[in-house]
Amino acid sequence: MEAITEWISNNYTWVFSGAGIFVLGGIIAFFKITRSVGITQKQRSGNNSTNIQAGGNVEFTQKNDK
Repeated sequence: MEAITEWISNNYTWVFSGAGIFVLGGIIAFFKITRSVGITQKQRSGNNSTNIQAGGNVEFTQKNDK
């Protein structure tokens, strides 16, 4: 931990300049993207089939429903 604080104190002008903020932001964004786990949906179908894919509920109704 002491090495990190020493490096920052020696390079504070670079770290807090535009280039340093850009690099640190890129590193933080990289770790946020790799940690986020998204929902993936896969769909396989055969010939002459109707496929419906949704991220939520799907309701089927008929024309004569009252």
